[in-house]
Amino acid sequence: MRIALIGGTGDIGQGLALRWAFDTNHEILIGSRDPEKARTMAEEYETELDSRGVETAIKGFTNEMAADRADVVVLAVPPYHVADTVEAIAEKLDEETILVTPAVGMKGDEDGLHYHPPSAGSVTALVDQRAPEGVPVVGAFQNLAADRLANLDVDLSLDTLLVGDDPDAKETVRLLAEGIDGLRALDAGPIANAAEVESVTPLVINIARYNDDMHDVGVTFH
Repeated sequence: MRIALIGGTGDIGQGLALRWAFDTNHEILIGSRDPEKARTMAEEYETELDSRGVETAIKGFTNEMAADRADVVVLAVPPYHVADTVEAIAEKLDEETILVTPAVGMKGDEDGLHYHPPSAGSVTALVDQRAPEGVPVVGAFQNLAADRLANLDVDLSLDTLLVGDDPDAKETVRLLAEGIDGLRALDAGPIANAAEVESVTPLVINIARYNDDMHDVGVTFH
């Protein structure tokens, strides 16, 4: 499967790119508004993987070109860029493309981070509103620590929660997620439940902040 990481030069994009390239045979595309930056980061990811004995070709494109070539498009961009990014790539999406969003709206103060959803109720709902009609949207990977994800020396042993209204798209994303060693995907229901999932992210970040022995904390369910 061909996966495009839109904004794949950032932290969550880096982590997902490295893990999928290391643990699976999926083709990874890196998207950026700056194609040269995308190509440079793709080469850096290749170098990291080569140092670990994994030979793979990761390609860099503009966001639009990466989306046009992909089966699954992951919006690895900050929440305040999500709507504009979806609009920028909308013409390259169709009903055969799955749109995945890991973004979470948050705001910080001296006490920590707090959930700050957009007017749509959640970032996932916002993406669903802005996506072209018929393009399935799945919320996933929101609660994962990007640094931990990108460190291939670290075992994950984590869960990620999935929300979506299209069962087939959600199943595809589940399989993609569980292709990453140590990651389990759990169904959290439709997009209407996205706010509850997204709000876990500031919680785990605050736990990491206030507990010295829990850097890059994640979530598991038993």
